[in-house]
Formats: sequence, structure tokens, C-alpha cells
Amino acid sequence: MPLFGELFVSELIKKPVLDPKGDELGSLKDFVVIKGAPLPRVSALILEEKKKLYCLEWENVGIFNKRIISSKVYGPRVEPYEPSDEILLIVRDIFDKQIVDADGAKIVRVNDVQLEGQNNHACVSGVDVGIRGILRRLGVERKSEKFYRLIGKTLPQNIIRWNFIQPLEPRLSKITLTVPRQMISALHPADIADIISKVPHEQGIAFFKGLEPNVAAEALPELDPDLQKAIIEDVDKDYATDVVERMPPDEAADLIADLETDKAQELLESIEEEEAQDIQELLAHEEDTAGGLMTNQFIAYAPDLTIREALEKFKADALEVETVYYIYITEKEKLIGITTLKDMLLHSPHVRLSEIMETKLKTVSPGTDQQSVAETISKYNLLAIPVIDDDGDILGIVTIDDIIAFLLPPSSRKKRRSV
Repeated sequence: MPLFGELFVSELIKKPVLDPKGDELGSLKDFVVIKGAPLPRVSALILEEKKKLYCLEWENVGIFNKRIISSKVYGPRVEPYEPSDEILLIVRDIFDKQIVDADGAKIVRVNDVQLEGQNNHACVSGVDVGIRGILRRLGVERKSEKFYRLIGKTLPQNIIRWNFIQPLEPRLSKITLTVPRQMISALHPADIADIISKVPHEQGIAFFKGLEPNVAAEALPELDPDLQKAIIEDVDKDYATDVVERMPPDEAADLIADLETDKAQELLESIEEEEAQDIQELLAHEEDTAGGLMTNQFIAYAPDLTIREALEKFKADALEVETVYYIYITEKEKLIGITTLKDMLLHSPHVRLSEIMETKLKTVSPGTDQQSVAETISKYNLLAIPVIDDDGDILGIVTIDDIIAFLLPPSSRKKRRSV
């Protein structure tokens, strides 16, 4: 029973299904889909006649195309059908469901399902997530094509092939779909977070669990704090530990501060001692201060290092730091100067950092309120400002990224930690 051309489910639904004599058995209501290789395939048609449902097995289908659908059997041999949640139906379970479009980095809705013939089977080959699918379901696709041609345009086609779609669960009984992991990893963390935020809660958590820990660590801080908390409390401890260890310490501190005490303690005890210490240091500061805004990830070198030595160290050290705007020059943890990569590259590699560093420093204390920090950064056009204690030791830096977040309107601002 070959299939000719492309078929869409919306073109077939409600079509009459005829028996060998040409009498109507019922109208086509849905398709039962089972796993197949390489594509899922239709195993039966669901017919409706006088408000009763019947199941016509695929092997009993005679003709199957846009014009006519017929059966090899007569009415009495068409089995009654009782709807079950254990099987996948195209109209019931795929139509109007949300999936991830990795190419556009967004959530899209399934407007129609494409079928193609393979070895005498009707296989699900793709989903239509574009305007064509909507117009086809409304029965006005052809008219719309003519209108588009009149204005010199082409009605766009937006089909996502099934082999780019994978169910989040092993069975095909639920059409909670995502794209392969390697495609997700290529998305920007903010796009991943946007996708997680727009799907139902359970789907978002399942989506997150499928991310590589490095990808998850970048995406998690982009989420609303309440959703961050819900996700970390839901995933298993080992995965949560892997993710938190890979997060910048200031972001990890914000997250842990929002968790229940027992969960926060469990995480701090399970991550590596050095990371846990960095996080606990940040948790000691009030949220609306420089100490609450700062990260204790920064690069600091001794003043007697040559530029050549500093650049060699930088290649390794920069891998562990989220952002690098400046190199801080310290003696026994006391901040004495600052330089930049630009300055280092413009001078001879034999020159020492003490000879090129800027000593007129702009700094803040850990208790400086965030408004004052923002004003200082803005006034002196800084990309980051060091936070020093009363002894002149550098504790961390507040970056322009954190100040931008503070300056955003409240509705757009990410909430800081609650303690």
C-alpha cells in the first residue's frame, strides 16, 4: 500500500473510510502510532461512527491517500476501540503540543503532523510548526498560497523532521519532546533558560535533567530564583552537586541561600571543600551590598612577575574564572595595583607588572550599598571594581554585569539571595 506525495494528518481527519463495496465504515478520527525504525509508524486507524469508536488495523487498510481511504474488511470485522493512555495517538497526543525548536531557540507548537510511506507503512516523518499547518487545519492553505503569490511572496514551510525530535520519556506514550542533547548544548544559556521557563513545570525539570552539567551550570543562573530552587530540590544529589560546583561562586551562593536549610547544608557538604568555602564566604554578606554582589573569582598576581610569566599563568588561570576584565596586583593579599591584558600586550614581555600597574585605585568596601557601587562604576567607566576589607585585602570584585542587573526595571531584574 504505497503512499504517494506528502500527506498531512489534518488533510485526512474526518475523511470517510470505505469498506470493499464502497460503503462508509466511519470517519477517520485519529491514528495509533508505535515505535518503528527509523521512524514511528501508524499501526491502526481510529474510526468514528454514530459516536462510537472503532479500530482498523493497518494491515486491513486497502487504499490510503488524500482522495480515498478504504478498508480490506467489512464493518463487522472492524474492532471496537476503547481510548487508552498507554498508546500514542497523533491528534490527541501530538497536535497542539509544545516542542523545542533548537534552530530558532524557542518553544513552538505542533500545528500538523507529516506522514510518509516507507515499506508499505505510513510513518511519522515530521511536525509542522509553522503558519502552513494552521492554515491547513483551517482548510484555507490553497487560498492562502494564491494570496501570497499575488503579493509576490511564498507561504513559508516550517517542518521539523522527526529524527531531530526525541521524547523525554523512554516510551512514546507521551509527546513531551526535545531535541538531541548536542543541539541543545549549542544554544545560548539564556535561550535554554527561556525554553525551560515556557514549558510546564514538570517538563522543564525533565528538560533540565537531560542537560550536561556544564550546560546546566550556565543555564541555571538565568532562571527565576524560584524555578532554580524547584529544579535543584527535584534533581538527585549527585547531579545537583555537579551543577553547583560548575557555577560561578556568587551565583551558587544566591541559589544555596534560597534553598531550605537541610538541602543547602547537604549541597555544601557534598561539593568540593574549596568551592564550598568560596560560597560560604559570599553568604556572610548582606544581599544589597558590594559583598553580596561580588564574586570571589578573579585573577591576582604578584608585582615582581614579568609580563611573560603573567601571560603564561593567565592561560591556565583564566579557565577557572567566569569573566576577566582586569588583573589585580597584590602583595600578601593586599591590593596595590591593577592592569589589563591590553597593557600587558603593549609592553615588552620582560617588563614587570609593578612597572605597568595603575596605583590610583577605585575600590569599595564589602558593606557599601549597591546604589553607591553602581554610581562608582558608572562615574569612572569601570568594568569591575575591587572589594577590599579594612586591612586592604581584596575579597572579590563586583562586575558590570551585576550592576546592569541591578539597574534593570524590577520586573526584569533577577532577585538576589534572600539572606
